[in-house]
Amino acid sequence: MTHEAAGVPTTRNDEDRQDNDRPDAPRPAPEAEDARGAQDAPGTPDAAAGEAGGPEDAQPRPEARLARAVQVAEQALIEFEIAVETFRVEVENFSRLHHQRLGPMYTRLDELDALIAEARAARTGDPEDERKAREARAVVMPMPGVDELFHDWMDTDGLSPEAAAMLTEQAVRPPKRVRPSEEARKLYRELARKAHPDLAQDEPERQRRDEFIARVNAAYGRGDVDLLKELVAEWAAGPVQPLTPLSESEELYARLEWLSRRKELLTVLAKELEDGAIGSMLRMAPDDPDQLLEDIAEQLLGEVSRREAELAEMVQ
Repeated sequence: MTHEAAGVPTTRNDEDRQDNDRPDAPRPAPEAEDARGAQDAPGTPDAAAGEAGGPEDAQPRPEARLARAVQVAEQALIEFEIAVETFRVEVENFSRLHHQRLGPMYTRLDELDALIAEARAARTGDPEDERKAREARAVVMPMPGVDELFHDWMDTDGLSPEAAAMLTEQAVRPPKRVRPSEEARKLYRELARKAHPDLAQDEPERQRRDEFIARVNAAYGRGDVDLLKELVAEWAAGPVQPLTPLSESEELYARLEWLSRRKELLTVLAKELEDGAIGSMLRMAPDDPDQLLEDIAEQLLGEVSRREAELAEMVQ
């Protein structure tokens, strides 16, 4: 490297010059002169390094800068996901506790409203009051039965036969007819001719055809014309081609695009949570949502007491 780069002065002081100018002054050894000349020679590695600049002057590869951008985006997305998930858990927990603790109070208020309306209608005999009483009673929904909750998937004896059949991988329902429609039979024959495993040229292709024909057979057994049509289109499209390996830059750009789409989806989710009924309530007490739940419960208890007193006065 040059003397400048090494921090060595380029000139010596006057005393050094005078000493070197004296005839009897000691001369450097030839090896030292050669070494000094080698250090100062412009073609040496040190000199070349000095002219080219240090490692800090080297420009990073574009892929390195892109990788850094991906890393920053990943960290930002992780933090955003944590924030959204934290709020989602609070909304879900608040909703559950709200229903668990306050649900009976809301039900009691609906019942009291119906009783008050019915008492008023009985006292006045006014058709309008009777109509309001019927509407108030309709709001008080009876507790749904098990079969209503599970939409015929479960009855009082346990799982329905259809649900049990699905769990054992049997047909969920018996076929609608013994013989599928003519359209289903036509589609089935077309697919069987094209996709039969015996037409395979190698073992992977035979396996693919076996799996496909199994789906065709199941669809035909149910007489599902729409699914058979989808299978016709799927077979016509051919097997899924293996993806071409991406370059480093392409992979990084694809990763950035995915991170961007993920952030957009999380933004939509966050807005839905915030704009929902529970989210709006949570924003009223961001520091202590549990206390908010207690405050609402206290208000509801007060409403229940007032309406019970009103009903008591009406039925005296």
